[in-house]
Amino acid sequence: MATDPVPLSMEAIRLWSGVECPSPAGKRGLEDFAALITEFEAVRGTLVFEDEPSTFEAALRAEQEPEA
Repeated sequence: MATDPVPLSMEAIRLWSGVECPSPAGKRGLEDFAALITEFEAVRGTLVFEDEPSTFEAALRAEQEPEA
């Protein structure tokens, strides 16, 4: 990843909420986002629209039991 997202996230939180990152635990939580973003980047392009139902209703129809 080109840039560290933690400082950018902390700045976004400050701008949107008007508060500084509240605690070391909060900062550690933000640090987890870098790994999460990396995981999402790794699967980018591997799923296609047909792999997942587009809506909850479509998922229900896909799993519906045949009528007797």
